[in-house]
Amino acid sequence: MSTSTARRVVAQHAAHRDDIGDLTTRRPLPGPGLDQLDPFLFLNHHGPQTYPAGNRGLPFGPHPHRGFETVTFILAGSLAHADSADHQSVIHEGGVQWMTAGRGIVHAEVSPPEFLRDGGPLEILQLWVNLPASLKMSEPRYVGLQRESIPRCTLGEGVELSLIAGELEGDIGPVTTATGLFMSTLALAAGSTVTLPVAPGRQVFLYVVSGEADIGGDTVTARHLFELDREGDQVEIAAIQDARLLFGHGEVIGEPVASHGPFVMNTREEIGEAIADYQAGRFGGLDA
Repeated sequence: MSTSTARRVVAQHAAHRDDIGDLTTRRPLPGPGLDQLDPFLFLNHHGPQTYPAGNRGLPFGPHPHRGFETVTFILAGSLAHADSADHQSVIHEGGVQWMTAGRGIVHAEVSPPEFLRDGGPLEILQLWVNLPASLKMSEPRYVGLQRESIPRCTLGEGVELSLIAGELEGDIGPVTTATGLFMSTLALAAGSTVTLPVAPGRQVFLYVVSGEADIGGDTVTARHLFELDREGDQVEIAAIQDARLLFGHGEVIGEPVASHGPFVMNTREEIGEAIADYQAGRFGGLDA
């Protein structure tokens, strides 16, 4: 008869302030003492803030990517997406964008006209997830999900999980990933508890967006990333205050990582090839 064991907190990593123009930005990954959390590479937490009417919106005009995936969580506000593979969408509060850059894509992430005109609250998370060498040159892909397309699983009183990718208690997330990732957002009311399964060996990604919780016996506060061991088969979370968390897990890739700006490959030579291909127009074009 097997017994379940809880993952332990190895370290806490605070999100450091790194504003982009007038966009409030905090970044827990990469940070001091943590270059990556294989396969998770990068997390930007934009906001929360309120934009006035007649604002300039988000500053992320057309730019390239190769070799990884971007997962964007719109917690408040809205986000317009367009890319060189002819995908377009405007995703609103509670929605998610999942883009596989693969062999190369140019995309823009900007505020839609209504937001520029009227302003309003904005809070967005963007996570970068690595791809193994075998998938880095795969075909670009994009999925844009509104809130109503994401299953919401009630996991006990005061606990709701929005299931984006993977499977949990018979529910299946709408994004099918090439690497078998599990990805979700989690809302807990103060005093509630939840135990989430995760297979031993998989890397957990756990970021506290807001509130305060106890994870494996450690008190954790907003805007902290939690590094857990890879031994146990479950994660235990208890909310001290109302809390919102980003919870995912994936297989460790275990390959060399060479990165330069918007490109993530395995070698410096491949980075050079990515730059040359982009400059030669091989990623396709996108009008501003």
